[in-house]
Formats: sequence, C-alpha cells, structure tokens
Amino acid sequence: MNSLAGKVALVTGASTGIGRAIAIALAHAGADVAITFRTGLRDASAVAKEIERAGRRGAVLQLELADPASIAALAREVTDQFGHVDVWVNNAGADILTGDDAKRSPLDKLDQLLSVDLRGTILASWEAARIMQEQPRGGVIVNMSWDHVLFGMEGRNPQMFSAVKGGILSFSKSLARSVAPKVRVNILAPGWIETEFAATSMDPAYYRKVAESTPLGRWGTPEDVARAAVFLASDDSAFLTGQTLMVGGGVVM
Repeated sequence: MNSLAGKVALVTGASTGIGRAIAIALAHAGADVAITFRTGLRDASAVAKEIERAGRRGAVLQLELADPASIAALAREVTDQFGHVDVWVNNAGADILTGDDAKRSPLDKLDQLLSVDLRGTILASWEAARIMQEQPRGGVIVNMSWDHVLFGMEGRNPQMFSAVKGGILSFSKSLARSVAPKVRVNILAPGWIETEFAATSMDPAYYRKVAESTPLGRWGTPEDVARAAVFLASDDSAFLTGQTLMVGGGVVM
C-alpha cells in the first residue's frame, strides 16, 4: 500500500521544477494531487497528465499568490473538487533570478518576494490550517524555505532571500505550535538544486564550484527535494512538527 493512499494533496507552483517533482512524487505515493500555476497552463496540464498516468486524480488550478482573494478562491476550489485536503505544500514563489524579472530593481525584487513568497505563504498556510482543523483527521502543511538562511550568503539577492525564506521558517514554527496536535507543519529547506537558474543563468565555473564544495559531491535535483516532501507528507513523519529538513547535500549542517 502506498504511503499516501486515499489522501488529497495540493502543491502550489507545480508547473515546473521542484513543484512539478513534488506533485508527481506525491501521486506515485498514492495521493490525488491538485496543482497550481500562475501563467504556465501548458506546463501545468502536462504535470496533471503525469499525475493521471500514475493512476491518481489530478486537477489544475490558477493561483496569483500575491492576491489574497486568489488564495481564498483556491481553498474553496480544492475543497469543492476533492472534499478535503490532507497535504498542502506551499512551493510557489517569485522568480527574481531568470527572465525579465532578473532585471528589476532591488526594491522591486524585494517587494515581489515579500508579497509572493512571505505574505503568500502565510495567507495560504492560514487557509490550509483552517480547512485541516475542521477535518476529522487534520492534515499536513509543508512550507519551503532555504538552507542558507541558517548559514548566510554574500550578495544582494541572497540577502533578500534570507530575509523572506527565514521569515517563512520562523512563521512555520509558530504556526506549528498554534495548530498542533491536529495539524502538522514542517519546513523543507532546499540548497543548491538544479533548476532553470542553474541550467540557464549561472556561470559554468561557479556551477562546478558548487558541486566541488558540496560534501555529497553534486548538485541536488528536484527529485531529491520531492522524496523529502513525500516523507514529510506521510505518516512516516507522524511525530515531526515544526522541524526543518535541509536538502542541500551537506553544504549547511
């Protein structure tokens, strides 16, 4: 029997990258999975097909994480379609490293991270907790931070990421105390993961340096993060709440 059989999961920002890998891994673990996208409907639809190929029910929902009304509508839509939500993974976040958004001013980037990543995660977590506290069997919330918030990194972008992702980590610990014992809240903190930024925007010499300086000798993959997400979503982690699981190959210990 799969570890998440009979459960319903929601993964925000699951059209590509880490979110995509988490959604597919949850489906293979037995969950029906709803995913959200902001603009990438084609990619999100492809993920839903992967979920269905795993023998599970999939759903695609649009979300504008900077808009509180959109978050509230998401909560209504997922419960209307599935009846309940057992696992809610807040993966969606602003991309300030690739594309046109990488050219924004530091102030614009900071405002985007604060409204999408930090405020959006807080509001979505409150919606998830509200739903789960009304359910007989509660639920699990998984929020996304960053391993370097515990270590630090030089640079303007890392400073902003540290402030926002550190805020998510601290918020999640307080939320875990507030909603226990019915709802568990844990934090995933990926490190150097091979996503679009690494593939398209990073200097090749720095890319090699990251792998060489990682104790496990390589970059992480979205699937590495996904396996950790399945663990936190399942009853295998039933006595864990308020904990941070770093998936970074040992760069931060």
